[in-house]
Parts: sequence; C-alpha cells; structure tokens
Amino acid sequence: MNIRSIVFAGLVSTLALASFSASAADNLKTVAAIYQDKATLAGQTVSAQGKVVKVNNGIMRRNFIHVQDGTGDANSNNLIVTSTQTANVGDKVTISGKVVLNRDFGSGYMYPLLIEEASVAVMK
Repeated sequence: MNIRSIVFAGLVSTLALASFSASAADNLKTVAAIYQDKATLAGQTVSAQGKVVKVNNGIMRRNFIHVQDGTGDANSNNLIVTSTQTANVGDKVTISGKVVLNRDFGSGYMYPLLIEEASVAVMK
C-alpha cells in the first residue's frame, strides 16, 4: 500500500466519522420530547443527551441508568435507560436505544417508558 492510499483511507474514515457524529447530533431529542412523542416513537431508536442522576447496576443482567436534561416536568423529566454499559452519577452522557412502552418486568416493576438495549457514551 502506498502513502497516497493510506492518506486517502484515513481521510475517508475521518469524513465518515464526522458525518456520523453530525447526523447523530441532528437526531438528538430532549427527554421531554421523547415523553411527549412516546406513542409515535415506540419501537424506534432514539438518541438523547443528559446528566446521569441515578444508576442501578447488575439488575436482570442489565444496568438501569436515569438520565435528565433539564426538560420536562415531574412526570416527564427522567429517562430510564437499560444497557450492558454503565456510567457514573454526575456523568454527562449520550444514549441511543429503542423506545419501549409499558414494560412490565413483574414483581411491581412496571415502566411506562423505557429506553432499552441502549449504547451509553460518556461525554468528555
């Protein structure tokens, strides 16, 4: 492989990552918007950013991460995310996962809105 091929491959990779980041940022929703549009978003993948306010790790082979972004009211300001990844309270994160409505795990654990199988990226 010559130097031009290596440089070209690097440029293409960089542009692809920049394009992905820009499109992901364009599709970010607020916590309040996810609650507001939950019926339409059910089954779809959404992305949001916010601050981790609570974490429960290792429950039913997943981590439950509570994310808030300052939007919404007392009934629509806390997004609960399940993931195999985790974060710490106070971390600013970007999450992306599937919107699930009325998830019942049994034993009284019922979630009207849940973001499941999410990727969690801590923002630096």
